[in-house]
Amino acid sequence: MTDTEDNAPDGMPEPPSKTRRKQEMHALQDIGEELVGLNKDRLAQLNLPDNLLDAIIEAKRLTRHEARRRQMQYLGKLMRTVDAEPIQAKLDEWNNVTRVQAAKFHSLERWRERLLTEEQALSDLVVEYARADIQQIRTLIRNAQKEAAAGKPPKSSRALFKLLREMILEEKETEPEQHE
Repeated sequence: MTDTEDNAPDGMPEPPSKTRRKQEMHALQDIGEELVGLNKDRLAQLNLPDNLLDAIIEAKRLTRHEARRRQMQYLGKLMRTVDAEPIQAKLDEWNNVTRVQAAKFHSLERWRERLLTEEQALSDLVVEYARADIQQIRTLIRNAQKEAAAGKPPKSSRALFKLLREMILEEKETEPEQHE
C-alpha cells in the first residue's frame, strides 16, 4: 500500500492532485483563448453567460500583453463556473468542419494541377468520376496552358477549378455510401 491509500478513507475517492487541478485550469484558459478568437456570430451560437461573454469581448479589445494575460486568467476563472463540455464540443465541431473543407479544397487543387501538367491525369479523372465532361475539361486545360504560356491571367484555370468542384461535389452527393 502507498501512503495515499493509507490516508484515504475507505470508499472515498481522493481529491485531484495540485498538478491535475492546474492542468484543468490551463485547459479551461485555452478554451477561453479559443473563444476570444471567434467572431460575434459564433459566440452568439454558444449561448454563453453574460459575464463570460463580456470578459471575452474585453479580451478582444485589450492589446497590451500583461493586461491581456490577466484577462485570459480571468476568463479561465469564469470558465470554471460553466459547463465547458458543450463549448469544447462545438469548438471541435467547427475546427473539424474547417479541416474537412481545407482537405476538399486541396484535393481539388491537386486535381487541377495534375490535369494541367500530366497527360494521364484526364484518363484518371474519367475513371474516378464517370460523369466528367471530357470535351469541356480538355478545352479548359488547353486554354489554361495557353494563358500560362502567354503570361495572361488564369481565367481558364479558375474555370477548370470551378468545374472540378461542381463535378466532384455532385458525384459525392449522388453516390451511395460505401463502407469498407
